[in-house]
Amino acid sequence: MKNIDSRTHVRGESVYLDDIPLIQGTLFGVAFGSPMAHGVIRNLNVADAEAMPGVVRVLTHKDVTGENQIGGIIPDEPLFADHHVHYVGMPIAFVVAETDDDARAAVKKITVDIEPLRVITDPREAQALGELIIPPKHFRLGDTSTAWAQCMHIFEGCADTNGQEHLYIETQGAYAIPQENNGIKLYSSTQGPTAVQRAVSRSSGLPMHQIEVDVIRLGGGFGGKEDQANMWAALVAVAAHVLKKPVKYSLHRMEDMAMTGKRHPYSSDFKIGLDNDLKIIAYEATFYQNAGAAADLSPAVLERTLFHCTNSYYVPNVSATAYSCRTHLPPNTAFRGFGGPQGMFVIEAAIAKAAESLRIDASVIQEKNLIQTGDEFPFGQKAESEAPACWHKTTELYELNAIRERIATFNNENRLSKKGLALMPVCFGISFTNTRMNQARALVHLYTDGSVNVSTGAVEMGQGVNTKMLQVAAQVLSIRSERVKLLTTSTYRIASTSPSAASATADLNGRAVQLACDELVKRLKTVAAGELQTDVEAITLKDEWVYVNDQKTDWDWERLLMAAFSKRVSLSEHAHYATPGIHFDPIAAKGHPFAYHVYGTAIVETTVDCLRGIYEINNIKVVHDFGVSMNTAIDRGQIEGGIVQGLGWMTMEEVIFDKTGRLRSNALSTYKVPDIYSVPDEIAIEALKTEQDNLAIFRSKAVGEPPLMYGIGAYFALRNAILAFNPTARIPFDAPMTPEKVLLALYDGRTSFSTNDQTASYVAVNS
Repeated sequence: MKNIDSRTHVRGESVYLDDIPLIQGTLFGVAFGSPMAHGVIRNLNVADAEAMPGVVRVLTHKDVTGENQIGGIIPDEPLFADHHVHYVGMPIAFVVAETDDDARAAVKKITVDIEPLRVITDPREAQALGELIIPPKHFRLGDTSTAWAQCMHIFEGCADTNGQEHLYIETQGAYAIPQENNGIKLYSSTQGPTAVQRAVSRSSGLPMHQIEVDVIRLGGGFGGKEDQANMWAALVAVAAHVLKKPVKYSLHRMEDMAMTGKRHPYSSDFKIGLDNDLKIIAYEATFYQNAGAAADLSPAVLERTLFHCTNSYYVPNVSATAYSCRTHLPPNTAFRGFGGPQGMFVIEAAIAKAAESLRIDASVIQEKNLIQTGDEFPFGQKAESEAPACWHKTTELYELNAIRERIATFNNENRLSKKGLALMPVCFGISFTNTRMNQARALVHLYTDGSVNVSTGAVEMGQGVNTKMLQVAAQVLSIRSERVKLLTTSTYRIASTSPSAASATADLNGRAVQLACDELVKRLKTVAAGELQTDVEAITLKDEWVYVNDQKTDWDWERLLMAAFSKRVSLSEHAHYATPGIHFDPIAAKGHPFAYHVYGTAIVETTVDCLRGIYEINNIKVVHDFGVSMNTAIDRGQIEGGIVQGLGWMTMEEVIFDKTGRLRSNALSTYKVPDIYSVPDEIAIEALKTEQDNLAIFRSKAVGEPPLMYGIGAYFALRNAILAFNPTARIPFDAPMTPEKVLLALYDGRTSFSTNDQTASYVAVNS
């Protein structure tokens, strides 16, 4: 089935926030952000801004009608800075004017006097000073303190990963429209409608039932709109509530980049021990998470790092500690993978360090330690593993040995161009690790003309979830997909929604749709049995016809619905789904938090230009654990997109803040993302065929986040290419592997190299 949005997308007819027709009298808001990262506000002057043409009001913390607070997990994030500022871009005032241009002109007239305080941008510095968002978290399995004695090889090191800008095509924004009796209807570009509803309720002082949050679709989210949409929605909602006028705010790209959080940067330490058979006996890791100035979702992201700190490997003795460190940067937030990739990178770095020291290929250690069914994860859950199956199918299907021979021949024949190869196994748990979030509801209406409306808490943001919800309804009701319409995501139709995140959206909401449709089918079968004077068990609905004992009758779908209506049988159903069997004790750090895991293996091949430091990702060849895909086109698209986004994080997307906390990579001229020229020439994706049961909707496993981790393999493939040119290079485990870093590593410690016709001398660098 095709993506149901394809036609309107390519015709430019799909409706996003900026396509919603404006109500007459709509005002426009723009936030004035702090010009300093940390300090005390001594004086704020908004008089000149208020005197500007078209300006209606400049709001500050004094105008908040509820509580000046939007923090979710921890209430540590003011809507407006009141006395202190904690990061560059932190909203201090909100200009509301008759036009967007008027508001933006007026913002430039605001002045603020801030007494500077110490600025911290390094998480290790923050941890040393005791600046933590929450107490440290620990996951343990076995006893590492005694296990080191069993290890023949022990290696230690550091591994750092940078942040990543979400760069969704549609920036953050919201549009608040006052309703009668103090209500507010809010259109928001958010992944979490209920989170926005709560934040607006808190800041406006209105109860949640007075606030409707309606989401048509997003122009991308990637986690960046799971929690961070709350700020912009609360600003326009408070303004609309105060002024009794509609207020809209859509951020400009550079505003969005400067004022919103990114993927969390991490700085980490590792220690790994292996026996003579290269089995990993012990592993210790310490993670320093750069949370930014407020909690946002950092505690949950931190925990996910620990959940995935051993990736696809079984390690009998594990000790992992994580610190969420408060710095003076915009609060970092959810990003595809949600802390998992940061943890997985560290153990891959530890394996690479061991392999390089032992002068063997890292894949030897990787393969020997793949987790098996029945092995225990550090958090207590037992694995139902597809890791070995994915690994072996990958190496056989894509003929790994032949690839290695081809690369060895190429490297022997080329002096200024070297190829690198790496394998990247992936194991990613599917569920919100906060158990209570694993629930969803769906509302299904059947109309007497045979058409169907479906409402869920799922937010469509390009991942094709609406198409999958439609498929579920059409399949369970056994009707044509054209009869089904997916409605917008509204907190008035579906309340208390979990955000569209954690790769669980299709599973949770799809299961709720399935339950609702199952109940409706049950009622319709009862009606049909009565009309046809037979047992309910004899009735089946198939392709819009009623069958009795597998014999087609003259009762079609529309006739059946009219008969049910005539008998006053409800043609609507609201269903609730909660993932069964999952639990987790955060105090003991043990439980069964995931409905299932997704597995896979990728082979990544790269070529480095050893004169310039530039490189190509030649191909990525994947065997992925789909389960049983319910929509192969959508799932393949998600895998391809996830791979490229992972490549960007690992190779070129470098977020740079200076020591004063100001973002320097603040535009697309200074922040580089993969384009058509930097994606692999080939992305091959093969499904692992398995009949193993799982809790996914129709056994179709999640594909949102797991594929991003295949991109980690590109970092290690580039590293191997560098070592093929300069075997003595000292390459820190510091991602992304930008061309600048490649060039420095290629000539680390080297003063010359020979070509066929000349010798070129270079100054030793990084020595």
